[in-house]
Amino acid sequence: MAYYVLLYDLVDDYITRRTQFREEHLRRAKESLGRGEMVLAGAFADPADQSLLIFKSENDSVVEQFVQNDPYVKNGLVKKWTIRTWTVVVGNT
Repeated sequence: MAYYVLLYDLVDDYITRRTQFREEHLRRAKESLGRGEMVLAGAFADPADQSLLIFKSENDSVVEQFVQNDPYVKNGLVKKWTIRTWTVVVGNT
């Protein structure tokens, strides 16, 4: 198993635009968490210009699938997204 970081670069008016998509986004995130794929997720504050989502899986296809089905991505709240393999050195592995 490997860790993957998903970084979202968010649109300037993300906070106001997310309202209609937030319930579905959180539902999908909680389902991923329940399956043991997602580990942690959240948006940065001050400014809320990026989000960080951490996954643990055999490969990055789980992360790719999350991105492709995320209503934030599908509805233009995410300007750019990046998946990075993350080597955890210290922590709860």
